[in-house]
Amino acid sequence: MFSKILIANRGEIALRIIRACRELGIRTVAVYSQADRNSLHVRFADEAVCIGPAASADSYLNILAIISAAEITDIEAIHPGYGFLAENPHFAEICESCKVIFIGPTPENIRLMGDKMAARSTMHKAGLPIVPGSVSAIKNKEEALKTAKSIGYPVIIKAVAGGGGKGMRICHNDLTLASNIMTARSEAEANFGNPNIYIEKYIERPRHIEVQIIKDKFGHILQLGERDCSIQRRHQKLLEESPSMVVDSKMRKKLGEMVLKGMKSINYASCGTMEFLLDVKTNNFYFIEMNTRIQVEHPVTEMVTGIDLIKEQLRVAAGEKLRIQQDQIQIKGAAIECRINAEDPDNNFMPSPGKIETLILPGGPNVRLDTHIYAGYEIPPYYDSLIAKLIVWGNNRQEAIKVMHRALSEFHIAPIKTTIPFHLKLMENPLFLKGDISTHFVGDILKNETKEE
Repeated sequence: MFSKILIANRGEIALRIIRACRELGIRTVAVYSQADRNSLHVRFADEAVCIGPAASADSYLNILAIISAAEITDIEAIHPGYGFLAENPHFAEICESCKVIFIGPTPENIRLMGDKMAARSTMHKAGLPIVPGSVSAIKNKEEALKTAKSIGYPVIIKAVAGGGGKGMRICHNDLTLASNIMTARSEAEANFGNPNIYIEKYIERPRHIEVQIIKDKFGHILQLGERDCSIQRRHQKLLEESPSMVVDSKMRKKLGEMVLKGMKSINYASCGTMEFLLDVKTNNFYFIEMNTRIQVEHPVTEMVTGIDLIKEQLRVAAGEKLRIQQDQIQIKGAAIECRINAEDPDNNFMPSPGKIETLILPGGPNVRLDTHIYAGYEIPPYYDSLIAKLIVWGNNRQEAIKVMHRALSEFHIAPIKTTIPFHLKLMENPLFLKGDISTHFVGDILKNETKEE
Protein backbone atom coordinates (compact mmCIF):
# COMPACT_ATOMS: atom_id res chain seq x y z
CA MET A 1 0.00 0.00 0.00
CA PHE A 2 1.05 3.61 -0.57
CA SER A 3 2.59 5.59 2.27
CA LYS A 4 1.72 9.04 0.84
CA ILE A 5 -0.41 10.30 -2.06
CA LEU A 6 -1.36 13.67 -3.53
CA ILE A 7 -5.01 14.52 -4.23
CA ALA A 8 -5.34 16.59 -7.39
CA ASN A 9 -8.81 17.90 -6.64
CA ARG A 10 -10.87 20.01 -4.26
CA GLY A 11 -14.15 20.09 -2.32
CA GLU A 12 -16.09 17.10 -1.12
CA ILE A 13 -14.29 14.50 -3.26
CA ALA A 14 -10.87 15.60 -1.98
CA LEU A 15 -12.17 15.29 1.58
CA ARG A 16 -13.72 11.88 0.78
CA ILE A 17 -10.36 10.59 -0.46
CA ILE A 18 -8.52 12.01 2.57
CA ARG A 19 -10.88 10.12 4.89
CA ALA A 20 -10.35 6.81 3.08
CA CYS A 21 -6.57 7.35 3.15
CA ARG A 22 -6.55 8.13 6.85
CA GLU A 23 -8.34 4.85 7.60
CA LEU A 24 -5.80 2.99 5.44
CA GLY A 25 -2.85 4.72 7.11
CA ILE A 26 -1.90 6.70 4.00
CA ARG A 27 -0.59 10.25 4.42
CA THR A 28 -2.15 12.85 2.12
CA VAL A 29 -1.07 16.01 0.34
CA ALA A 30 -3.78 18.49 -0.64
CA VAL A 31 -3.30 20.98 -3.46
CA TYR A 32 -5.38 24.11 -3.48
CA SER A 33 -5.97 27.36 -5.32
CA GLN A 34 -5.78 30.72 -3.59
CA ALA A 35 -9.59 30.76 -3.51
CA ASP A 36 -9.63 27.44 -1.60
CA ARG A 37 -7.08 28.26 1.10
CA ASN A 38 -9.81 27.93 3.79
CA SER A 39 -11.32 24.73 2.41
CA LEU A 40 -11.62 21.66 4.64
CA HIS A 41 -9.54 19.43 2.38
CA VAL A 42 -6.63 21.79 3.06
CA ARG A 43 -7.22 21.62 6.79
CA PHE A 44 -7.53 17.83 7.07
CA ALA A 45 -4.73 16.72 4.74
CA ASP A 46 -1.35 16.00 6.30
CA GLU A 47 0.30 18.54 3.99
CA ALA A 48 -1.01 21.21 1.63
CA VAL A 49 0.51 23.08 -1.32
CA CYS A 50 -0.94 26.14 -3.06
CA ILE A 51 -0.76 25.60 -6.81
CA GLY A 52 -2.02 28.91 -8.19
CA PRO A 53 -4.75 31.53 -8.51
CA ALA A 54 -8.49 30.87 -8.37
CA ALA A 55 -9.06 30.08 -12.05
CA SER A 56 -9.06 26.31 -12.72
CA ALA A 57 -6.74 26.74 -15.71
CA ASP A 58 -4.13 28.27 -13.40
CA SER A 59 -4.53 25.78 -10.56
CA TYR A 60 -6.48 22.50 -10.68
CA LEU A 61 -5.85 22.12 -14.42
CA ASN A 62 -2.25 23.28 -14.18
CA ILE A 63 -0.37 20.02 -14.73
CA LEU A 64 3.07 21.55 -14.22
CA ALA A 65 2.08 23.04 -10.85
CA ILE A 66 0.55 19.75 -9.67
CA ILE A 67 3.59 17.70 -10.72
CA SER A 68 5.86 20.24 -9.00
CA ALA A 69 3.82 19.85 -5.81
CA ALA A 70 4.15 16.07 -6.15
CA GLU A 71 7.91 16.30 -6.50
CA ILE A 72 8.51 18.58 -3.51
CA THR A 73 6.28 16.48 -1.24
CA ASP A 74 7.80 13.14 -2.35
CA ILE A 75 4.54 11.30 -2.95
CA GLU A 76 4.10 7.89 -4.61
CA ALA A 77 0.76 8.37 -6.34
CA ILE A 78 -1.82 10.94 -7.40
CA HIS A 79 -5.58 10.54 -7.03
CA PRO A 80 -7.40 12.79 -9.52
CA GLY A 81 -10.92 12.46 -8.04
CA TYR A 82 -13.53 13.36 -10.68
CA GLY A 83 -13.60 16.27 -13.10
CA PHE A 84 -10.54 18.48 -13.71
CA LEU A 85 -7.72 16.09 -14.80
CA ALA A 86 -9.40 12.79 -13.88
CA GLU A 87 -9.99 11.80 -17.51
CA ASN A 88 -7.02 13.54 -19.08
CA PRO A 89 -4.77 10.90 -20.71
CA HIS A 90 -1.91 13.40 -21.07
CA PHE A 91 -1.87 13.95 -17.30
CA ALA A 92 -1.85 10.18 -16.70
CA GLU A 93 1.09 9.86 -19.12
CA ILE A 94 3.03 12.62 -17.38
CA CYS A 95 2.48 10.89 -14.04
CA GLU A 96 3.89 7.69 -15.53
CA SER A 97 6.91 9.50 -16.98
CA CYS A 98 7.61 11.06 -13.55
CA LYS A 99 7.43 7.61 -11.90
CA VAL A 100 4.25 8.61 -10.05
CA ILE A 101 1.35 6.17 -10.02
CA PHE A 102 -1.87 7.58 -11.46
CA ILE A 103 -4.75 6.23 -9.38
CA GLY A 104 -6.94 5.26 -12.29
CA PRO A 105 -6.73 3.26 -15.52
CA THR A 106 -4.01 3.44 -18.15
CA PRO A 107 -3.66 6.52 -20.40
CA GLU A 108 -4.66 4.26 -23.30
CA ASN A 109 -7.93 3.30 -21.59
CA ILE A 110 -8.69 6.93 -20.74
CA ARG A 111 -8.00 8.06 -24.30
CA LEU A 112 -10.03 5.24 -25.87
CA MET A 113 -13.08 5.65 -23.65
CA GLY A 114 -12.84 9.46 -23.67
CA ASP A 115 -13.43 9.45 -27.43
CA LYS A 116 -17.10 8.59 -27.66
CA MET A 117 -16.88 7.40 -31.26
CA ALA A 118 -13.97 5.09 -30.44
CA ALA A 119 -15.77 3.89 -27.29
CA ARG A 120 -18.94 3.13 -29.29
CA SER A 121 -16.97 1.24 -31.90
CA THR A 122 -14.94 -0.71 -29.32
CA MET A 123 -17.97 -1.77 -27.31
CA HIS A 124 -19.93 -2.64 -30.45
CA LYS A 125 -17.08 -4.96 -31.51
CA ALA A 126 -17.19 -6.50 -28.02
CA GLY A 127 -20.85 -7.38 -28.62
CA LEU A 128 -22.60 -4.56 -26.76
CA PRO A 129 -25.62 -2.90 -28.38
CA ILE A 130 -25.17 0.77 -29.25
CA VAL A 131 -27.68 3.43 -30.25
CA PRO A 132 -27.97 3.51 -34.08
CA GLY A 133 -26.03 6.40 -35.56
CA SER A 134 -22.89 7.54 -37.34
CA VAL A 135 -19.86 5.24 -37.22
CA SER A 136 -17.38 8.12 -37.42
CA ALA A 137 -17.29 11.88 -36.84
CA ILE A 138 -19.61 13.84 -39.12
CA LYS A 139 -17.60 15.79 -41.69
CA ASN A 140 -20.26 18.09 -43.15
CA LYS A 141 -23.95 18.98 -43.37
CA GLU A 142 -24.62 16.58 -46.26
CA GLU A 143 -23.22 13.62 -44.31
CA ALA A 144 -25.30 14.59 -41.28
CA LEU A 145 -28.51 14.74 -43.32
CA LYS A 146 -27.72 11.39 -44.95
CA THR A 147 -27.15 9.76 -41.54
CA ALA A 148 -30.37 11.24 -40.14
CA LYS A 149 -32.34 9.95 -43.12
CA SER A 150 -30.96 6.43 -42.63
CA ILE A 151 -31.78 6.18 -38.91
CA GLY A 152 -34.88 8.42 -38.85
CA TYR A 153 -35.78 11.46 -36.76
CA PRO A 154 -35.54 12.55 -34.02
CA VAL A 155 -31.73 12.50 -33.79
CA ILE A 156 -29.25 13.95 -31.32
CA ILE A 157 -25.97 15.67 -32.15
CA LYS A 158 -23.20 14.84 -29.63
CA ALA A 159 -19.63 15.97 -29.10
CA VAL A 160 -17.07 13.22 -29.65
CA ALA A 161 -15.14 14.43 -26.58
CA GLY A 162 -16.50 15.52 -23.21
CA GLY A 163 -19.96 15.33 -21.69
CA GLY A 164 -22.31 17.18 -19.37
CA GLY A 165 -24.64 18.15 -22.21
CA LYS A 166 -22.09 20.40 -23.96
CA GLY A 167 -22.32 20.17 -27.74
CA MET A 168 -25.63 18.28 -27.61
CA ARG A 169 -28.60 19.25 -29.80
CA ILE A 170 -31.87 17.37 -30.40
CA CYS A 171 -33.18 17.70 -33.95
CA HIS A 172 -36.57 16.68 -35.35
CA ASN A 173 -36.12 17.58 -39.02
CA ASP A 174 -33.57 18.51 -41.71
CA LEU A 175 -33.89 22.22 -41.00
CA THR A 176 -33.06 22.03 -37.29
CA LEU A 177 -30.27 19.52 -37.95
CA ALA A 178 -28.58 21.72 -40.57
CA SER A 179 -28.85 24.83 -38.40
CA ASN A 180 -27.50 23.13 -35.25
CA ILE A 181 -24.39 21.48 -36.66
CA MET A 182 -22.15 24.55 -36.54
CA THR A 183 -23.46 25.55 -33.09
CA ALA A 184 -22.72 22.10 -31.69
CA ARG A 185 -19.24 22.13 -33.26
CA SER A 186 -18.43 25.53 -31.77
CA GLU A 187 -19.64 24.49 -28.32
CA ALA A 188 -17.61 21.27 -28.47
CA GLU A 189 -14.49 23.17 -29.53
CA ALA A 190 -14.94 25.77 -26.77
CA ASN A 191 -15.47 23.20 -24.01
CA PHE A 192 -13.28 20.27 -25.02
CA GLY A 193 -10.81 21.61 -27.60
CA ASN A 194 -12.27 19.14 -30.11
CA PRO A 195 -14.96 20.26 -32.58
CA ASN A 196 -15.85 16.77 -33.81
CA ILE A 197 -19.46 15.65 -33.50
CA TYR A 198 -21.50 12.58 -34.32
CA ILE A 199 -25.21 11.75 -34.67
CA GLU A 200 -27.32 9.16 -32.90
CA LYS A 201 -30.95 8.13 -33.01
CA TYR A 202 -32.68 10.03 -30.22
CA ILE A 203 -34.46 7.65 -27.85
CA GLU A 204 -37.44 9.46 -26.40
CA ARG A 205 -37.99 9.28 -22.64
CA PRO A 206 -35.31 6.69 -21.79
CA ARG A 207 -33.95 5.79 -18.37
CA HIS A 208 -30.27 6.52 -17.75
CA ILE A 209 -28.79 3.38 -16.17
CA GLU A 210 -25.14 2.94 -15.24
CA VAL A 211 -23.14 0.05 -13.80
CA GLN A 212 -20.27 0.42 -11.33
CA ILE A 213 -17.28 -1.83 -11.89
CA ILE A 214 -13.86 -2.31 -10.35
CA LYS A 215 -11.11 -4.49 -11.80
CA ASP A 216 -7.67 -5.30 -10.46
CA LYS A 217 -4.44 -5.83 -12.44
CA PHE A 218 -4.80 -9.62 -12.20
CA GLY A 219 -7.96 -9.88 -14.30
CA HIS A 220 -10.39 -10.05 -11.37
CA ILE A 221 -13.45 -7.88 -12.07
CA LEU A 222 -16.50 -7.01 -10.00
CA GLN A 223 -19.70 -5.37 -11.13
CA LEU A 224 -21.57 -3.82 -8.23
CA GLY A 225 -25.08 -3.35 -9.57
CA GLU A 226 -26.75 -0.49 -11.34
CA ARG A 227 -27.62 3.11 -10.53
CA ASP A 228 -30.59 4.94 -12.02
CA CYS A 229 -29.52 8.47 -12.94
CA SER A 230 -32.60 9.52 -14.90
CA ILE A 231 -33.29 12.59 -12.75
CA GLN A 232 -31.21 15.18 -14.56
CA ARG A 233 -31.45 18.69 -15.94
CA ARG A 234 -29.75 19.59 -19.21
CA HIS A 235 -27.84 16.30 -19.07
CA GLN A 236 -26.51 17.10 -15.57
CA LYS A 237 -27.50 14.55 -12.92
CA LEU A 238 -29.40 15.84 -9.89
CA LEU A 239 -30.37 12.60 -8.12
CA GLU A 240 -29.19 9.01 -8.33
CA GLU A 241 -30.54 5.82 -6.81
CA SER A 242 -29.64 2.16 -6.55
CA PRO A 243 -31.03 -0.26 -7.50
CA SER A 244 -33.24 0.88 -10.38
CA MET A 245 -36.85 -0.09 -9.84
CA VAL A 246 -37.33 -0.87 -13.55
CA VAL A 247 -34.41 -3.30 -13.82
CA ASP A 248 -35.56 -6.81 -12.91
CA SER A 249 -33.28 -9.78 -12.18
CA LYS A 250 -33.29 -10.97 -15.81
CA MET A 251 -32.37 -7.50 -17.11
CA ARG A 252 -29.75 -7.10 -14.37
CA LYS A 253 -28.09 -10.38 -15.39
CA LYS A 254 -28.05 -9.30 -19.04
CA LEU A 255 -26.61 -5.90 -18.11
CA GLY A 256 -23.90 -7.48 -15.95
CA GLU A 257 -22.86 -9.82 -18.76
CA MET A 258 -22.55 -6.89 -21.17
CA VAL A 259 -20.41 -4.92 -18.75
CA LEU A 260 -18.04 -7.84 -18.14
CA LYS A 261 -17.65 -8.34 -21.90
CA GLY A 262 -16.86 -4.67 -22.40
CA MET A 263 -14.32 -4.47 -19.58
CA LYS A 264 -12.45 -7.58 -20.67
CA SER A 265 -12.23 -6.27 -24.23
CA ILE A 266 -10.10 -3.27 -23.17
CA ASN A 267 -8.09 -4.89 -20.35
CA TYR A 268 -9.30 -2.24 -17.90
CA ALA A 269 -8.03 -1.96 -14.30
CA SER A 270 -9.47 0.51 -11.73
CA CYS A 271 -12.90 1.86 -10.83
CA GLY A 272 -15.10 2.74 -13.76
CA THR A 273 -18.70 3.18 -14.80
CA MET A 274 -20.42 2.00 -17.96
CA GLU A 275 -23.46 4.05 -18.91
CA PHE A 276 -26.51 2.90 -20.84
CA LEU A 277 -29.82 4.22 -22.08
CA LEU A 278 -32.76 1.94 -21.38
CA ASP A 279 -35.61 2.11 -23.88
CA VAL A 280 -38.51 1.32 -21.54
CA LYS A 281 -40.78 0.50 -24.49
CA THR A 282 -38.59 -2.44 -25.52
CA ASN A 283 -36.47 -3.04 -22.37
CA ASN A 284 -33.38 -2.77 -24.58
CA PHE A 285 -30.13 -1.37 -23.20
CA TYR A 286 -27.80 0.71 -25.38
CA PHE A 287 -24.20 1.50 -24.40
CA ILE A 288 -23.56 5.27 -24.55
CA GLU A 289 -20.24 5.92 -22.79
CA MET A 290 -17.80 4.93 -20.08
CA ASN A 291 -16.40 7.09 -17.29
CA THR A 292 -12.85 6.05 -16.43
CA ARG A 293 -12.87 7.49 -12.90
CA ILE A 294 -14.77 7.45 -9.63
CA GLN A 295 -18.24 8.94 -10.11
CA VAL A 296 -19.89 11.74 -8.10
CA GLU A 297 -22.66 9.26 -7.27
CA HIS A 298 -20.45 6.38 -6.07
CA PRO A 299 -21.86 6.60 -2.49
CA VAL A 300 -25.21 5.07 -3.47
CA THR A 301 -23.39 1.94 -4.57
CA GLU A 302 -21.39 1.95 -1.33
CA MET A 303 -24.60 2.22 0.69
CA VAL A 304 -26.25 -0.84 -0.91
CA THR A 305 -23.14 -3.04 -1.15
CA GLY A 306 -21.17 -2.03 1.94
CA ILE A 307 -18.01 -1.72 -0.18
CA ASP A 308 -15.77 1.36 0.12
CA LEU A 309 -14.98 2.11 -3.52
CA ILE A 310 -12.25 4.65 -2.82
CA LYS A 311 -10.36 2.19 -0.63
CA GLU A 312 -10.71 -0.53 -3.27
CA GLN A 313 -9.54 1.91 -5.96
CA LEU A 314 -6.45 2.71 -3.87
CA ARG A 315 -5.71 -0.97 -3.27
CA VAL A 316 -5.99 -1.82 -6.96
CA ALA A 317 -3.71 1.10 -7.91
CA ALA A 318 -1.17 -0.12 -5.34
CA GLY A 319 -1.09 -3.49 -7.11
CA GLU A 320 -3.17 -5.46 -4.63
CA LYS A 321 -5.71 -8.13 -5.59
CA LEU A 322 -9.42 -7.60 -5.02
CA ARG A 323 -10.35 -9.60 -1.96
CA ILE A 324 -14.05 -9.90 -2.79
CA GLN A 325 -15.70 -12.42 -5.13
CA GLN A 326 -18.64 -11.58 -7.37
CA ASP A 327 -20.93 -14.01 -5.54
CA GLN A 328 -20.23 -12.10 -2.32
CA ILE A 329 -21.73 -8.91 -3.76
CA GLN A 330 -25.23 -8.43 -2.40
CA ILE A 331 -27.47 -5.45 -3.08
CA LYS A 332 -29.24 -4.72 0.19
CA GLY A 333 -32.13 -2.25 0.42
CA ALA A 334 -32.19 0.99 -1.56
CA ALA A 335 -30.10 4.15 -1.55
CA ILE A 336 -30.74 7.64 -2.93
CA GLU A 337 -28.34 10.54 -3.40
CA CYS A 338 -29.39 14.17 -3.83
CA ARG A 339 -26.79 16.56 -5.20
CA ILE A 340 -27.01 19.78 -3.23
CA ASN A 341 -25.86 22.60 -5.48
CA ALA A 342 -25.37 26.27 -4.64
CA GLU A 343 -28.00 27.25 -7.21
CA ASP A 344 -31.35 29.01 -7.14
CA PRO A 345 -34.00 26.59 -8.50
CA ASP A 346 -36.54 29.45 -8.62
CA ASN A 347 -34.26 31.47 -10.89
CA ASN A 348 -33.39 28.97 -13.62
CA PHE A 349 -30.82 27.30 -11.32
CA MET A 350 -28.53 30.32 -11.40
CA PRO A 351 -25.32 29.82 -9.36
CA SER A 352 -25.48 31.23 -5.83
CA PRO A 353 -21.96 31.64 -4.46
CA GLY A 354 -21.28 33.53 -1.24
CA LYS A 355 -20.72 33.14 2.48
CA ILE A 356 -22.61 30.53 4.49
CA GLU A 357 -23.82 32.18 7.67
CA THR A 358 -26.27 29.55 8.91
CA LEU A 359 -25.70 25.82 8.54
CA ILE A 360 -27.79 23.05 10.11
CA LEU A 361 -26.79 19.55 9.00
CA PRO A 362 -29.10 16.52 8.81
CA GLY A 363 -28.36 13.32 10.71
CA GLY A 364 -29.95 10.26 12.26
CA PRO A 365 -30.07 6.61 11.18
CA ASN A 366 -29.19 5.74 7.57
CA VAL A 367 -28.12 9.28 6.61
CA ARG A 368 -24.73 10.12 5.10
CA LEU A 369 -23.53 13.58 4.16
CA ASP A 370 -20.46 14.14 1.99
CA THR A 371 -19.57 17.84 2.07
CA HIS A 372 -16.74 20.31 2.58
CA ILE A 373 -18.86 23.27 3.73
CA TYR A 374 -19.12 24.77 7.22
CA ALA A 375 -20.62 27.87 8.85
CA GLY A 376 -18.53 30.81 7.72
CA TYR A 377 -17.33 29.06 4.55
CA GLU A 378 -17.25 31.23 1.45
CA ILE A 379 -18.46 29.34 -1.65
CA PRO A 380 -16.22 30.54 -4.49
CA PRO A 381 -17.77 31.44 -7.86
CA TYR A 382 -15.01 29.77 -9.89
CA TYR A 383 -15.93 26.09 -9.74
CA ASP A 384 -18.75 23.59 -10.03
CA SER A 385 -21.73 24.49 -7.82
CA LEU A 386 -21.87 21.10 -6.03
CA ILE A 387 -21.46 21.76 -2.29
CA ALA A 388 -22.85 18.57 -0.71
CA LYS A 389 -24.15 15.10 -1.44
CA LEU A 390 -26.93 13.83 0.81
CA ILE A 391 -27.17 10.04 0.69
CA VAL A 392 -29.72 7.89 2.50
CA TRP A 393 -30.53 4.18 2.82
CA GLY A 394 -33.78 2.31 3.41
CA ASN A 395 -34.96 -1.29 3.36
CA ASN A 396 -36.74 -0.42 0.12
CA ARG A 397 -37.20 2.58 -2.18
CA GLN A 398 -40.27 3.88 -0.37
CA GLU A 399 -38.47 3.86 2.95
CA ALA A 400 -35.39 5.53 1.43
CA ILE A 401 -37.61 8.33 0.04
CA LYS A 402 -39.09 8.92 3.50
CA VAL A 403 -35.63 9.08 5.06
CA MET A 404 -34.49 11.48 2.34
CA HIS A 405 -37.52 13.74 2.84
CA ARG A 406 -36.86 13.88 6.57
CA ALA A 407 -33.13 14.55 6.09
CA LEU A 408 -33.75 17.30 3.51
CA SER A 409 -36.22 18.99 5.84
CA GLU A 410 -33.47 19.16 8.52
CA PHE A 411 -30.86 20.58 6.13
CA HIS A 412 -30.61 24.39 6.24
CA ILE A 413 -28.06 26.57 4.47
CA ALA A 414 -28.42 30.37 4.46
CA PRO A 415 -28.36 32.96 3.03
CA ILE A 416 -27.19 31.35 -0.22
CA LYS A 417 -29.75 29.57 -2.38
CA THR A 418 -29.49 25.79 -2.83
CA THR A 419 -31.33 22.95 -4.55
CA ILE A 420 -32.66 21.62 -1.21
CA PRO A 421 -36.20 23.01 -1.82
CA PHE A 422 -36.22 21.47 -5.31
CA HIS A 423 -35.31 18.05 -3.92
CA LEU A 424 -37.98 18.33 -1.22
CA LYS A 425 -40.60 18.92 -3.92
CA LEU A 426 -39.22 15.99 -5.85
CA MET A 427 -39.66 13.69 -2.83
CA GLU A 428 -43.36 14.66 -2.80
CA ASN A 429 -43.97 14.32 -6.54
CA PRO A 430 -46.53 11.53 -7.23
CA LEU A 431 -44.81 10.39 -10.43
CA PHE A 432 -41.40 10.23 -8.75
CA LEU A 433 -42.92 8.29 -5.86
CA LYS A 434 -44.27 5.76 -8.38
CA GLY A 435 -40.95 5.64 -10.20
CA ASP A 436 -42.54 6.90 -13.41
CA ILE A 437 -39.51 8.91 -14.52
CA SER A 438 -37.22 9.43 -17.51
CA THR A 439 -34.35 11.71 -18.46
CA HIS A 440 -37.00 14.32 -19.35
CA PHE A 441 -38.72 14.20 -15.98
CA VAL A 442 -37.16 17.36 -14.49
CA GLY A 443 -37.65 19.32 -17.70
CA ASP A 444 -41.32 18.36 -17.73
CA ILE A 445 -41.75 19.44 -14.08
CA LEU A 446 -40.16 22.83 -14.75
CA LYS A 447 -42.27 23.36 -17.88
CA ASN A 448 -45.46 22.60 -15.94
CA GLU A 449 -44.46 25.00 -13.16
CA THR A 450 -43.86 27.75 -15.72
CA LYS A 451 -47.28 27.15 -17.27
CA GLU A 452 -48.97 27.31 -13.86
CA GLU A 453 -47.32 30.67 -13.15
